Amino acid sequence: MKITDWLITAEGECQPRPAAKAWDLVRDRYYFHQFLTDIIELLDNEPSEREEWNFLPQIRMQMRQIAINSYWLTTQQTPPNPKTGAGGQVLYNEIGYPLTVQNVLTEPGVTSSIHNHGTWGVIYMLEGHEKHTFWRRINAAEEPFRIEPAGERIFGLGEIISFMPDTIHQVITLDEQPTLTKSW
Repeated sequence: MKITDWLITAEGECQPRPAAKAWDLVRDRYYFHQFLTDIIELLDNEPSEREEWNFLPQIRMQMRQIAINSYWLTTQQTPPNPKTGAGGQVLYNEIGYPLTVQNVLTEPGVTSSIHNHGTWGVIYMLEGHEKHTFWRRINAAEEPFRIEPAGERIFGLGEIISFMPDTIHQVITLDEQPTLTKSW
């Protein structure tokens, strides 16, 4: 299976991006604190023109590296809430730090609302499959908040999905087992 990374644009386009080879990312020791330090250095050194989102390829690579090298990070799970079918375990969230790390476990058949995150985001598929439907805004003066479907894609094990701040999507958990994702 060929692993691909993906960038989802604000227009709902799902664009393939090259994925780093796992064997190039294996390290003898690569700890969570090192990952967090690497990310903050990357973001601190990024030019102020954030609309280019040039840091997303490096974040996808760092994310793949920590997922490959950290057994602890990939095994932290909170059982899904029986009412919602989803459970999230926050692994890192600090005021003033530009990154939250969490694992999300979702029961089969759970469908999210149509939403955007209002910021860039990256998701690593650790277990299972999800179908994402992407939406785009219709720029009509009479209906400024109208959206329409722009496409859909099924993502699975090892794939990384990155989002722009205005990306709108909806997620459906597939398979007969829960889906586990790591979100940054």
